Amino acid sequence: MIKGIAHVCYVVKDLEKAIQFYCGTLKLKLAFEFLDEKGERFGVYIYVGGRNFIELFEGESTSQKETGSYRHLCLETDNIDVTVKELREQKVDVTDPKMGGDGSWQAWLADPDGNQVELHQYTTKSKQEAALRPTPEKKKKRLKLIQT
Repeated sequence: MIKGIAHVCYVVKDLEKAIQFYCGTLKLKLAFEFLDEKGERFGVYIYVGGRNFIELFEGESTSQKETGSYRHLCLETDNIDVTVKELREQKVDVTDPKMGGDGSWQAWLADPDGNQVELHQYTTKSKQEAALRPTPEKKKKRLKLIQT
């Protein structure tokens, strides 16, 4: 069954500019490249953390009718205040952190193509915490996997 989100994919106007934003500005790591038959790069995978990636392909963006109702990418931070400060030092336009309706801190920015990126920091009152907290059933399943 489903284990998690593997990647989110964007079509970007300028691949180099997008790579600079995600790898330079946001300090994510380039995982691998897609090369055409001439050896020219036309796409990349960027490692976010855990088992999560952002996939980028250079090209023309399509209409919402073709792409669906995408709204934003959300990246979890370990310290939203420090992250916002570091991004602003790099001249990134990012909103002030605010408490969201889910009990988590959030701030917003956009990549060079205008794709919205939410920065997210869970708190002890985050509604997501209940799903992230180990339950007795999850502990048994993990123990069973370790024993096999």
